[in-house]
Amino acid sequence: MAIHHLLSGEVVNLQVLGRDALDTQSIALFKTAQLEVMRLVLPAGRSMPTHAVAGEITVQCLQGSVAFEMPAATQILSAGQLLYLCGGEPHSLMALEDACVLLTVVLARTAD
Repeated sequence: MAIHHLLSGEVVNLQVLGRDALDTQSIALFKTAQLEVMRLVLPAGRSMPTHAVAGEITVQCLQGSVAFEMPAATQILSAGQLLYLCGGEPHSLMALEDACVLLTVVLARTAD
């Protein structure tokens, strides 16, 4: 079964409120040749190991709080805060409490 991605003009609710929040899955909202957007739902204590992506990213905390670790510093993001990171920078993420984040990745262009 194919994963549904948003269609142009389609609306999606990004919040995962209430008792069933942790039952809500992380999803890839859409992906084009230049951009990928995902909603990540992370229960408290869940982490993503250190990794890097070629393109720039933004991480917007929609609910809860997360620790975003980079070699130079760790930033704590709370609901309503956004972090920008240059491409190629190693980073990891850990939910300090039940959290939902919107992750945007600028995809690297291939050589023509």
